[in-house]
Amino acid sequence: MAASLEDSLFRLKFTAKTLRRQSVKAGKEIESEKKKIKKAIQEGNDDIARIHAQSATRKQSERLNLLKLASRVEAVASRVQTAVTMRQVSGSMGSVVKGMDRALDTMNTEQISLIMDKFEQQFEDLDASAAYYETTTQSASALDTPQEQVDLLLQQVADEAGLELRHDMAEPSVETRQKLAAPEEEVEDALNERLRALRG
Repeated sequence: MAASLEDSLFRLKFTAKTLRRQSVKAGKEIESEKKKIKKAIQEGNDDIARIHAQSATRKQSERLNLLKLASRVEAVASRVQTAVTMRQVSGSMGSVVKGMDRALDTMNTEQISLIMDKFEQQFEDLDASAAYYETTTQSASALDTPQEQVDLLLQQVADEAGLELRHDMAEPSVETRQKLAAPEEEVEDALNERLRALRG
């Protein structure tokens, strides 16, 4: 079992690095989309600028999800390292390890996330950071791109380029900016409640 866990530990670390590389690639694609937004705004192609802004917003969400999943995988790898070192390997962990190996082979992020859930259940001292990654990964899984974020990105790229958007693509209101800031506070409140529940 220890040898199997050590092999899985290596694969977990490799998977985390792969996920981080994918997030870097997504970051480069975001910058590419921003350049396309700028060009489209300069040429007066508002519809094309909006399409690129939507793509950039989706890529940003993908990048964040990859980073969150990489962090979860690293947290589990740390726990596996401790279990191997302390020889604290439970019998039920064996089946989870087998499922994890299959998920890591396919690099299917949904399966990896589910396996991380199962692995975390094997450790009683689930810390606040694991709860944070679980909560935020679930809340960030929506496929739709929020209109406010698209508008805000359009305005940001135009501002950086010293360009003006036409009046039909006006700057987002203060209310829109406040809406974008609100989810962070909601996530933090949810995390505090969850941490209290774990301690209780």
